[in-house]
Amino acid sequence: MATISDVARMAGVSTSTVSHVINGTRPVRDDTRARVEQAVKATGYRRDSLARALRRSRTDSIGLIVSDVAQPAFAEMVRGVEHEATRAGLTLLLANSGEDPDLELRALEALTARRVDGVVVAPVAGSRHEELVAVQQRGTPVVLMDRLGAVPTDQVGVENTAPMRDLVLHLVGHGHRRIALAGGDERVLTIAERRRGYLEALGDADIEADPSLILTGSGLADQTREQVLGLLSRPLHQRPSAVVAVSTETAVGVLQAAGDLGMRTPGDFAFATFDGFPYADLFRPGITTVTQPAREIGSTAMQLLLSRIEGNLTSRRRSVRLDPEITYRESCGCPA
Repeated sequence: MATISDVARMAGVSTSTVSHVINGTRPVRDDTRARVEQAVKATGYRRDSLARALRRSRTDSIGLIVSDVAQPAFAEMVRGVEHEATRAGLTLLLANSGEDPDLELRALEALTARRVDGVVVAPVAGSRHEELVAVQQRGTPVVLMDRLGAVPTDQVGVENTAPMRDLVLHLVGHGHRRIALAGGDERVLTIAERRRGYLEALGDADIEADPSLILTGSGLADQTREQVLGLLSRPLHQRPSAVVAVSTETAVGVLQAAGDLGMRTPGDFAFATFDGFPYADLFRPGITTVTQPAREIGSTAMQLLLSRIEGNLTSRRRSVRLDPEITYRESCGCPA
């Protein structure tokens, strides 16, 4: 295998000059650069990235742990993280925690054992925050993404409460007063904040919240489906006239239950969801959706992490909230 010394000897320059050409660390005359590049090609020299990284006490890799990479919002966040990591010359190591705190912990341990330069985490319900703090204390920067929490670290997510309040008030404006919330595990801050927005909207509209219309649990599609089947099977005067879902996963459960009962939106009940589906405008009827800027969330998370990796370790912790966009379509009763 060719070495940097072989390249230097063929080009008639010093090894430091070869290093400057390869790494771009110092300007080199055009004719000298050309000789070095020709020698690199002729010898088949390849830079030993691992050795270079270890000399800098870096591995040039970062870890990313998400709860469900198959969910559209998380998939876009991953793309945002990956784009920024690639631009910075870093390798992304991705782990899927499957909404399981034990899997999340094992992924965190595996990534830190590989000495990644930093970690981005979308925590699951029941996440062991003390372990994330311990990782930071050992010198590995951590950024929370999407699901914010009590960990004293940089965080980036979306505004949840106000958009959900606006969504529910929009349904109230269409005449709905029995509005169900297809919720999930409120240990996840995003779910808790969206529930708060739902309750604030009911309060603003002088509607007393009916606990039987507020679904909680895992938030997974199968459980939501069973819960919504129960709601939509009630006598007409006890049935919700509208349902709001807190996530793509719960939205799937709502739509599956409606399909089981042969119901359609908005004729049998109005429907809207936080998050949603790719190409939502192709659904018929179109689904009213709060869409978060998922790729921008991922990009911002990676930018925050890069700042810490590059040595900005003592500045104030930052919490960034991005604004989602509400698109009103036919499912809530709006015209096409």
